[in-house]
Amino acid sequence: MPGPTMESEFPVEPQSLKKLSFKSLKRSLDLFSPLHGHFPLPDPESKKIRTSFKLNVEYGGIKGSSAEPSSNAKAGVQNQAQPASAPSNALALPGPENTRDERTGKELALGPSIPANGPTDVRFSGKSNAVVPSHGSSERNLSTAAIMERIPSRWPRPIWRAPWKNYRVISGHLGWVRSVAVDPSNTWFCTGSADRTIKIWDLASGRLKLTLTGHIEQVRGLAVSNKHTYMFSAGDDKLVKCWDLEQNKVIRSYHGHLSGVYCLALHPTIDILFTGGRDSVCRVWDIRSKMQIHALSGHDNTVCSVFTRPMDPQVITGSHDSTIKFWDLRYGKTMATLTHHKKSVRAMAQHPTEDCFASASADNIKKFGLPKGEFMHNMLSQQKTIVNAMAVNDEGVMVTGGDNGSMWFWDWKSGHNFQQSQTIVQPGSLDSEAGIYALTYDATGSRLISCEADKTIKMWKEDETATPETHPLHFKPPKDIRRF
Repeated sequence: MPGPTMESEFPVEPQSLKKLSFKSLKRSLDLFSPLHGHFPLPDPESKKIRTSFKLNVEYGGIKGSSAEPSSNAKAGVQNQAQPASAPSNALALPGPENTRDERTGKELALGPSIPANGPTDVRFSGKSNAVVPSHGSSERNLSTAAIMERIPSRWPRPIWRAPWKNYRVISGHLGWVRSVAVDPSNTWFCTGSADRTIKIWDLASGRLKLTLTGHIEQVRGLAVSNKHTYMFSAGDDKLVKCWDLEQNKVIRSYHGHLSGVYCLALHPTIDILFTGGRDSVCRVWDIRSKMQIHALSGHDNTVCSVFTRPMDPQVITGSHDSTIKFWDLRYGKTMATLTHHKKSVRAMAQHPTEDCFASASADNIKKFGLPKGEFMHNMLSQQKTIVNAMAVNDEGVMVTGGDNGSMWFWDWKSGHNFQQSQTIVQPGSLDSEAGIYALTYDATGSRLISCEADKTIKMWKEDETATPETHPLHFKPPKDIRRF
């Protein structure tokens, strides 16, 4: 009785031609393409052959015009004495012409042969830059691109970083938590909320220390001075307030905004304050005299992000009109306008030690250099949500928070997204209340504070148990960009 056929024992799964082609491509890449950053040293002999071939292709046609008249005459006499049937393979070029095989002693012709008395009839192939003689020779039609050295990607490879995890959830506010600032002494931090209060928390334990009331709308901006015992707040009630933390009360108010104030920043060296709001103006205030120094007008929509630096440009603002502006603080004029984004720039973060900053929009996260604002590169992934907040620490870990509760962690140097986490709303809240409105690191950069729409404050730190084996680095350099 005949046994079962091979088809019944080993059924062959039908596969599409596209899938088989991808498998073949992957197998070829695994065999022949070296790993990123680990390229073998070039072989000097093969490099010499490639160089000689390129010289033949590039300069073969103009060889006769570069020679002296006397040498041309001598070459003509030699060519007349030479039989017409003997093909000439020699070509005098500026560099190595042919390579001699060490074992056989024969010369290797590295390019198409051109007679010494000038190119007789030369045509170019349609698919390559190689010169091909018109007579029916057996020369191989080699392509210059086929023998060029493979250019390695210049994109920097990111270092391995441990993932971040949530270790504390603080409840206490009765509304969305919209802003946060950390004390320069790194002992406490303050948060502003839609419940119109400012709460001060102990950074180590997370306990509530103080509640300040005075605003009549949600508090959107907070800043703590590193030279005085002052804290500054801004809100939707058009007010900017200066709090004396020794007396725990408002000692100054800054009047001038025509609508809600969305962002706030303190100059690092001068006693001035910057505020931006829905009236499309960034205003510069003298802290002590309460006088408005400048009204930086030029944006066409809400100014929702601002940061300052001690040297020019001292003020950088981002707006809902999708532009970023650099301002000259002496004259109150625009120095430059960056129009790289297509949607509103809701968050910006300056690197603590490098002269560059990142800006976040719903279309992409981009990195720019300072002081000129030259575009450096995009981040290597797209969060595909409205990014409300971002922060970066000294070690180059950047975090962005979106409207859908997503927190993405990035390597600053390479732009690699090494972690994507999703915040969990507290019990009793809706899933739609998973938005993140503010982010900041503490003074050491080892703890991260996030303010969220579920009325909570979450604190994050690196996972100490993670290793490169448990959380491997999945990095691929971009295909379309080979270098900065």
